[in-house]
Amino acid sequence: MTQDNDGRAEEKIRVRVDPDLADLIPGFLDNRRKDLATIQEALDRNDFETVRVLGHSMKGAGGGYGFDAITDIGAALEEAAKDRQPDGIRRGLRDLADYLDRVEVEVMDA
Repeated sequence: MTQDNDGRAEEKIRVRVDPDLADLIPGFLDNRRKDLATIQEALDRNDFETVRVLGHSMKGAGGGYGFDAITDIGAALEEAAKDRQPDGIRRGLRDLADYLDRVEVEVMDA
């Protein structure tokens, strides 16, 4: 367990992934970290279309890699962008950042 800035304990999120995908997972998660910056920059420009596209992409890819939470966050980002809701996008960014900080990958036995 780690602690956040307020001293609260943060539980790790363990995700079991298919061994066939194990080599792809680090790149997938790194790309989601890059998406955080891209989405924030798009939000700063009121570029809701870029946020929508990235959210849609996450929604489609998350579950395929075994990260259902990324699918859910992507869907929320996509909807917030469609509705032009900056607060919803900010919430999605916080949720994604928190998830990426806490997720631990465990490879299933082959």
